[in-house]
Formats: sequence, C-alpha cells, structure tokens
Amino acid sequence: MTAPEDDTRTVRAAGCVLWRRSPFDDGLEICLVHRPKYGDWSHPKGKLKRGEAPLAGALREVAEETGHSCTPGTTLPTVRYVANGRPKRVDYWAAEAAGGAFTPNAEVDRIVWLSPAAARNRLTQPRDRKLVDALLDALRVA
Repeated sequence: MTAPEDDTRTVRAAGCVLWRRSPFDDGLEICLVHRPKYGDWSHPKGKLKRGEAPLAGALREVAEETGHSCTPGTTLPTVRYVANGRPKRVDYWAAEAAGGAFTPNAEVDRIVWLSPAAARNRLTQPRDRKLVDALLDALRVA
C-alpha cells in the first residue's frame, strides 16, 4: 500500500545506512542495530519530530541509536510499508561514520558492523536489504 505524500495518516521517519571502512582490512562495513522491543536487526532509523527535516531526523536517529556521528551522503531509496495499520514512509541516506561509541539503551541493545553480504543476511526485513545494494551502487559512483 502506497499512501499519497500529503496523507496526514502517513507516519514519517528517516534513517541512514551507516558505513565505515574496517579498521582491520579497509573493507566496507555496515552498521546494524538490534531493537529488543521487536527482536529485529535494522538500519538506524526513527520517527521524525514535529517540524523536523528528514535529513536532520536521520542524523539524530543515528546518533541516538548508535552513538556515532556521521557524514551524510547520497539519498537512498525511500521505503514505504504499513505499520500498526498506518502507512509509513522512511527516507534514507548513505552516511559515513565519523566517530563515536555505542552505549546500549532501552531502544537499541546491540550494534554490529558487518560486511555488506553479512549485513544483507542479518537484516530482519527483506525491504531493508535493497538499501545495502543501493549503498554499494552509490559508493561505486562516488
């Protein structure tokens, strides 16, 4: 189900596919977050605050969920789905980790840094896997 952009019922959210170069072999690593409330693995994301711009919300969510600051890059595909009976739209950006440290909290109890193939396999929702491919495509062009 795709909702019109002006549908006030649509829950707006934003997030990032957070990446870094491995400190061990310089390979690409993608950060995934584990949310104990849902028992899932996903990219850092969350609902926008009233009046908050999507990119600002995405960067805030990365900091809150992973403890890392980041440098945003290219826009990635928007993901749309129905959650709790309401349409949801999540805008995503590629974002390179720029430092920080994770501290477990009630919302996110673990993060992992994985190769793109391992991240694709660990993601709980199939809809999130296309974002890994979009990131790889964006980094090849950059």
